[in-house]
Parts: sequence; C-alpha cells; structure tokens
Amino acid sequence: MFIPTSRRLSRLALLACGCAFTLLHTPLHAADRPEIITVNGIRQHNTSADTTKLLHNSLGFSAYSAGGISSLPVLNGMADDRVATFVDGMRLSAGCPNHMNPAMSYIDPDSVSSAVATAGITSVSDGGDSTGGTITITRKPPVFSKNAKLLITGEARGTYRSNGGASGASGSLTIANDWLSLRYTGSYAHASDYHAGGADQRVRSTNYLTYNHAVTLGIQHEAQLFTLTAGQQDTPYEGFPNQYMDLTNNRSTFVNGKYTNTFHWGTLEASGFWQRVSHAMNMLSDKGGHSATRGMPMNTDGRTAGYTLKTTINLSSQQALGLGSSFEHSGLNDWWPAIPSSMMMGPNTFHNINNGHRNHLGHYAQWHAGWTPRLSTELGLRSDIIMMNTGPVTPYSWTGMMSMADAMAAKHFNTSSRGRTDYNFDVTALTHWDATDIFSIEGGYARKTRSPNLYERYAWGRGIMAMKMVGWFGDGNGYVGNPNLTPEIAHTVSTTLHWHDKSNKRWSVQIQPYYTYTHHYINVMPLATLANGRRTLAFANHNAQSYGINSNAFIQLWNTTHYGKAVLHTHLNWVRGQDLITHTGLYQQMPTNGSVRFQETYGAWSGYTELTLVKKKSTVDLLRNEPHTPGYALFDLGSAYHWRAFTLEGSIENLMNQHYFLPLGGLSLGDYRSTGILSPLPGLGRSFNLSLSAKF
Repeated sequence: MFIPTSRRLSRLALLACGCAFTLLHTPLHAADRPEIITVNGIRQHNTSADTTKLLHNSLGFSAYSAGGISSLPVLNGMADDRVATFVDGMRLSAGCPNHMNPAMSYIDPDSVSSAVATAGITSVSDGGDSTGGTITITRKPPVFSKNAKLLITGEARGTYRSNGGASGASGSLTIANDWLSLRYTGSYAHASDYHAGGADQRVRSTNYLTYNHAVTLGIQHEAQLFTLTAGQQDTPYEGFPNQYMDLTNNRSTFVNGKYTNTFHWGTLEASGFWQRVSHAMNMLSDKGGHSATRGMPMNTDGRTAGYTLKTTINLSSQQALGLGSSFEHSGLNDWWPAIPSSMMMGPNTFHNINNGHRNHLGHYAQWHAGWTPRLSTELGLRSDIIMMNTGPVTPYSWTGMMSMADAMAAKHFNTSSRGRTDYNFDVTALTHWDATDIFSIEGGYARKTRSPNLYERYAWGRGIMAMKMVGWFGDGNGYVGNPNLTPEIAHTVSTTLHWHDKSNKRWSVQIQPYYTYTHHYINVMPLATLANGRRTLAFANHNAQSYGINSNAFIQLWNTTHYGKAVLHTHLNWVRGQDLITHTGLYQQMPTNGSVRFQETYGAWSGYTELTLVKKKSTVDLLRNEPHTPGYALFDLGSAYHWRAFTLEGSIENLMNQHYFLPLGGLSLGDYRSTGILSPLPGLGRSFNLSLSAKF
C-alpha cells in the first residue's frame, strides 16, 4: 500500500525520543475508544493546563513562556506566527498586541486526541503563510456504538499541583447509537503564582483561571462523517510575568463543522468555522491592580471565519493527486479606552487597530508517487493571496503634549495608503528512500512564505507608552509597525536519517540536520534606548539564516512477563539563528538541550524518571538586549496505577528544587515592578502533582 511521503514525514515528526502520538482520522466505536495521548502504550497526562506541553520532546519543538495556558510554539527556532497552528481544522492566530490568546490556548489538553508538530519542510496541504512548520491539534472524534443500542459513556479527571496551588478538572459525557453521537466536554483550571526553585522566590503574575465548554454532534453513514462542534472559553484572568500587562478577560465563542467521505476514486474533506473573541487587558494586583480611574484598559474584538476544501484523487495504486482550497478572514478592532481625569490616557479612545482585516486565500496541488516499494516522492505547489487593510486611527489626544508623538504618527498613518496585497507561493519537494530494512533517508527542499501580521504592519503609535504596549516577545521593549514590510521567504533543506530494527519497536535512532535561509526575515531596527535599558524598536526586513540538528533515540531494554517492559528514551536538539544584516543572534533561540527518560511498565503499574539538561544561553539577540541564562539540569519522576476504570498518577517535577531561568522566558517584568530587579524569568520550583481519572 502506497503511503504518501508527507504522511511518513508527519509520522517522523510525531516521534519524540521514541514516543509516538496516536493520530486519528476515522470515527471509533466505543470498544475501540483510544487514550487521549499514548506514548508506547502508556497514557501520558500532566497537570498543566497548557496544551503546548503535549508536544514536549517533539523534533525541533520548544515553547517560550507567556501565561499559564498560553505558551507560544517554536519550531526549529521559528516562533509564533511563523508556525501555522490548526486547532481541530481551524487556522487561528492571536488577536492581541501581546499575543495573550494564541491558537492552542483555546483547547484544553484533555479534549485533544492528537498533537502533531512538523518542523521545517511541510507539505503544501498543511497550510501556507508560515515559514517554521505546522502544528495540528485534533479534538477527540465522535464515539458511536457498534449497533443500534444506546451507548452512554464518559470520563472525568481531576488534577492538583502543589507549586502555586494549581487545580483542574475536566469531563465528558457521550450519548450515541450507531449513527448519531452527542458529546459534552467541560474543563476548569486555576493556579496562583508559582514559586521558583532554590530560595522559594514567588514568581509574580503567573496566576490564571479558565473554563472551557464544548458540544460535539457527530453523524456517520457508511464512509461519511459529519461533525459539528460549538463551544465557548472564558478566561476571567491570566497573569503574564514577562509583559507589562495582564489578561483581565477573554471570551471565545466558536462553531466548527467538518465533513469527510471516501469514494472509490479518493477522499473528500470539507470544513468551515467561525470564531469571535472579546479580549481585555489591564493590570492585575501583582502589577498594581486596576479600577475605573487606575490602570490602562486595552480591549480587542476579533472575528475569524473560513473554509477548507481538500480532495485526494487516486491516479493509480501508487500515485495520488491532492487538490485544495481555503479561505480565512480575520477582522480586528483594538482600542484603549480613556481613563477619566488622566492627562496621559485621555480624553479620547486610543484606536490601535481600527477595523483591520487580514484575508487569506490559498490553493494547492500535491502529487504523491511511489516509484518502487522503497522509493517515493512528493511534489507540491501552493499559491496564497494575503489581503490586508485597516481604517484611520486616533491617539488619546490630538493636542496634549504627552500625546504629541502619537498625534503626529496618527496623522501620518491616516493620510498614507494602508491597503496591502501579497502574492505568495510555496514549493515542497520530498523524497523517502528505505535503503535497507533498518535504515531510511527522508528529506528535501521547501520554499515557504509568510506575510506580516496586522500588528507588524499597522501598529502605528510612536509614544513610548504606546510602543511598550505592543510586543509579544516578553522582552520589555516597545514596538512600532511598518506598513512597507514585505513577506518572508524561507528556503529550507532538511534530511532525516533513521536507523531502526525491522519492526521499529525495539530500537530507533533519528538524526535530522536542517538549514534555512530567510529572505526578508521580519526582525527589528533600534529607535531609542529607554531609561531602564530597554529599547523602542521598529519592525524591518532583514536576511537571516537558521541551522541545527534534531535527534532522538529509544531502545527497549527488556520486555518479559516477570520484569515487565522497560524503555530508555533520549533526545537532543541544537539550533542557531543569525541575522545576516546586523550579525546578531535571532531572538528566542533555545540553547542546546536534551533529556534522558527511563520508563517501566509492569502490569497495571507504570513509572518513569527523566533528566533534562539545558546548556547556558550564550548566543542572544543584542538588538533586543536579550539576557543570557545559565545552564541547568532538572530531575523528574512519576508513577501511575490503573485499576479497572480508574487511573491514579503522581509525579514530582524538579525533584532537587533547582533554581533556573527559562531560556525562552524573556524578562520577569511582574517581579521587576515589585522588586526593582530586572532578571530573566525563573522556572518552576519543586512541585508534587496528583491526577485521578475515571472512565465509564
């Protein structure tokens, strides 16, 4: 049976130290209901409410810290908007000048059936308008009974984390027969500020509270499946330790419909979605609090809607043609209400983005060919048209001395031409060769293009305060947009060398070197230096390069009746990014890091120990005054016991209570406001975690 190269590549991307996520495409009967995430047959849960944790140890993946549920993804050193992120088929982007509501923050981990991170070379069918790769988060599929009898099934889970007093609960209930399924899922997560290791320092602005609700309707008939999901997320507050602001309310409402069918000639997939986000920022108590006359209210209203059409046509038993079309509309209003009696923030409303929109129309063609049982190729072409515009803006005041810089910038912005249309195209060429039964090579070339986001082009404020309110980098700097930015064009070559036993179950070694040259990389140029050493920066096109090596391996140490099954996993990632114009390091590049994990399963019991090693961060972005961080080692251990329908799990994170700084955490601005000490963001200290789940 012919397997397209891109599917093999995605399967390689799922392997993290030998750990494979289970990917689901078809509806499952109750008896075949899967675990949420499986790693060598062992269900892996954590007490974090952050869905990015599911991708831990994926090839080339890291994340830089933001809020407790809102980490931003990084693939091969390229972060955030450079990564195309799909949540259950919906291409979502952050609608906030600090990116406090990224795509993966809109789904809780217990609702996920699969999490796939593909770095570097991605198929054109995986979406355009990205240069770093693709992340696909898939919600649990509908469950149907095997016959016409009514099926009632569900699950529930509760979690606790001692550090920060974090707690969470989630559950689902499904009522279904053999053709109709109705499921409700809900979750809750809360945490207070956590404490760092060592001296038990409280890390301010790390608290959060969030709720998720969703209802999924599934209808199946023969090879057809229709799924309709509607849901709402409420986040009353979420602290951001590396930002000047915090999230004080975020409500997301969405509807998402999908239809799939299999024919004798191939497959058809159609989907459509709509989302509205109402978002508010201000200062929580750690940063001084807010009231009607104190703080700085910042409001955002965003709407996203789109469709996707995909079809695969079987040209022969060894060749397939994929065709697709998609459209995404993102509308955004970002305004900052005036504070009564404030000379700096009033008397007008500050319109940061006024009726902005970003429309993305994309089409692709993709050809898979299996030339021999051991050799296959994929060639893909993609066209993307990005249409952007925004309306006239207003500063807090047109005449006040404190608003003079913003008033002059607003006048210039309003009289300039703001509409922009980018015509982008991508190319992907991949080859897979099974050289022997135990060695395979996969690799190729990709040309990927990304257009600027709305803030990179249209954030116009030139006052220091206005610029400091824009920026999703956690660096304490201020940013202004550039309407004349051109799209990034990334050229990537990558190869994956894979050694394994014939069954690919007892041992495996993967080594993945890559190189990316990005023309018109969107970086920054300095404007001024502030009193605290931070800077104001303008977005600008430069040229850049990124290169590195991702690797992982696993070996099954034993698998016997008397001693159970033991597996040793390792992974090691290294990346280096450079701005070729300023000759500085690129921002948020993870230093060399790796882990060693020993995992044992014996009957209903399982356990693990893991050592994580991170090298000191010595290559930094000098333009942003990025801090150096020392290296560190963390030791974790955990265990789980399965009894009938129940699973009890316990773990200890950072067992030795190591004090360390997060290499991608930015600056601890929440602590800086209270202590006057500006330092990198500290990581989580020792924490005792507990989880209890049940199924029925």
